Amino acid sequence: MKLIKGVLVLALGVGVSACDNKVDKTVDRGFDSDHISTMTAGIWVDPVGCDHWIIDDGVEGYLSQRLDPYGKPVCSGAAPPGVATGPFKQGSAFKDQI
Repeated sequence: MKLIKGVLVLALGVGVSACDNKVDKTVDRGFDSDHISTMTAGIWVDPVGCDHWIIDDGVEGYLSQRLDPYGKPVCSGAAPPGVATGPFKQGSAFKDQI
């Protein structure tokens, strides 16, 4: 039993040490690393009707609420609720399979 616990603790230690400490969250570090500001964003409208910036580069995806200069949500009516619009899947050599 001690051997099993020792192996599990060792495996947990190795697993945690492999975690990437990603400090700069403005850089995509996936298959096609690039700064997020150079990616093409679209708009996804949530069920309430407010906008969110959306980027899909094949493997990773990014979503951020669209806010006005005062920090309030933007609800522009760019699309019906639950719909994503715009070229948010462009700009990646790695294509999304879905």
